[in-house]
Formats: sequence, structure tokens, C-alpha cells
Amino acid sequence: MHAFNYIGRYFILLRYVFVKPEKRSIYWKMIIREIDVLGLDSLGITLIISIFVGAVITIQTASNIDNPLYPNYLVGFASRESIILEFSPTIVSLILAGKVGSRIASEIGTMRITEQIDALEMMGVNSAGYLILPKIIASVFINPFLVIISMFVSIWGGWIASVTTGLVSSSNYIYGLQYGFKPFTITYALIKTVVFAFIITTVSSCEGYYTRGSSLDVGRASTRAVVYSSIVILLFNLILTQLLLI
Repeated sequence: MHAFNYIGRYFILLRYVFVKPEKRSIYWKMIIREIDVLGLDSLGITLIISIFVGAVITIQTASNIDNPLYPNYLVGFASRESIILEFSPTIVSLILAGKVGSRIASEIGTMRITEQIDALEMMGVNSAGYLILPKIIASVFINPFLVIISMFVSIWGGWIASVTTGLVSSSNYIYGLQYGFKPFTITYALIKTVVFAFIITTVSSCEGYYTRGSSLDVGRASTRAVVYSSIVILLFNLILTQLLLI
């Protein structure tokens, strides 16, 4: 019953979020702010994780493809597929669920327990739309750029690892990156990223918006936001893979 109650509250909140804004100029300013806070502030951790994971994927792939019958360029091919199809859209989104999701839940939760949301509603402001809609638009807009950057940096990290370790030559790795490339894999990754961005912001906002109690409850709401967002991301990862790739 708790799950059905949560799902019901989630969709009721979404109904209020997507009500027509009162003053669009204010929303545009908030969207720009949220792009900076939720997106650009996450660029550093995205770059660091991407370069190391790209290197690890390449080294592990090269170590497992040790059959002399397999050409060396398969290392670049397998690394490219792993990075584009799964690592960059899914793992980066899970990382953002931890960083961005907890921030959203704690920010809105703090506003709830300090009665700032109540004050907005007393002034006739649609608090759900005012606080949550700019975050959704900002995340849906900026997260695909973070994922695209992650793809390039991860592949570059793999190239560095392959060259410095001598497992694969530079020419073979680059040829593997080009071999059998299907542009739809990029489209698939970006579709997943947009869906995951929507999940992160809405689930985390829902946790913060319905927070009650003290500052301790804000901390619990932040934890639940990360856990629930991650679970829903993994669920939709399976659903989207089934719908788009099979």
C-alpha cells in the first residue's frame, strides 16, 4: 500500500508541476540558474569518472580478448559499445542521481520544513511548478551534453590506456572505434539520458516536497531520493533497452 500511495502522490505532484507558469520571465531565470547548479557543477566529477572508467574498460577488454584468432581492433569496438550503450547514459545518470538527486531533495525538503513553501502558496504561487519545473527543464536540457562529453572522454581515456600499456596499438584502437558504428546507438543513449534526467529530478523533488518533520527527516528524504531514483533508473533502463534495441 505504501508503494501505491507514493506513486499516487508522485503523479498528483506532476499534475501541479506542469500547470502553465504565472510569469515565464521568472522561470527562464530560474532555468538558467538550475542549469548551472545541477549541470555545470557536475561536469568535474563526470570528467574524472569517465576518463578512469574508459581506461579500465579498455584494459579489461584487452585482457579478456587474448585469443590470437581475435583481431586487436575488437578492443576498440567493444569499448565503444560498452561506453556508448551503457556506461555513459546509465552509470553517469546513477552518479548524478546521487549528487543532483540528494541536492534537490534536501533543498526542497528544507524549504518545506521551514515553511517557505507554505508562504509561496499563501501568496498564490504554484509552489510545485515554481520550484520543480525549472529543475526538470534544466536537467533534461543539460544532462545529454554531460553524457556526450562523458562518451568522448571515456573513449579518449581508453585510447590513452591502450597506447600507454601497449595492449593495443593506436591505429587498431581507432579502427575498432570506427568499425561497424551505428549512429542509432548515440540516439538510444540520449533517449535514455533524457528519461533518466526526468526521473532524477521528479523523484527527488517528490521526496523533498512531501518532507515533514525536522532536519533529520530532510536527511532521510535525501537518502530515499537517491535510492528510489536509482531503482527507477535501472527499471527504465531495462524497459528502454527492450523497446529500442530488441
